[in-house]
Amino acid sequence: MLSERMQKAINDQINAELYSSYMYAAMSMYFQSVDMSGAAGWMNAQAKEELVHAEKFMNYVNERGGRVTLQAIEKPPSEWKSVLDTFEAALKHEQKVSSMINSLVTLARDEKDHMTDNFLQWYVAEQVEEEASAAEVVRKLKLIGDSGGGMFMIDNELGRRGLVPETSSGE
Repeated sequence: MLSERMQKAINDQINAELYSSYMYAAMSMYFQSVDMSGAAGWMNAQAKEELVHAEKFMNYVNERGGRVTLQAIEKPPSEWKSVLDTFEAALKHEQKVSSMINSLVTLARDEKDHMTDNFLQWYVAEQVEEEASAAEVVRKLKLIGDSGGGMFMIDNELGRRGLVPETSSGE
């Protein structure tokens, strides 16, 4: 059974994952409004992936005899200065989520909750991938600068990202 403290922390993380999905959906809508359909698709896939992350947390709480308590989701921004600014915001957000996951791991270890610590290791590895993916796009956008041709090429590349169903022992 989860401690009250751990249950509250995971419920807060569920809210953060749902906010992430909401934020990426807003970014997708922004990209659609500026005719960046590839970037919009990339962000849409990211929004769906975050819902999967939230669902995994919810299932885990229930499996451990806890109670999921959904909270209000903060309104995300709806405008960004540029494509680069949007992806830099996404990277910064992923770094924040990584910090939150690390705090959950620390709490699990402090409470000697080995089951939760084990469950969270999937998220630790996932955050490495999340940060690397956003950072790669940021680096490429910085390389192309104001090049219209470069922006066209990166938008096409971003549009090739598909949502791949995730599997883990944490399901």
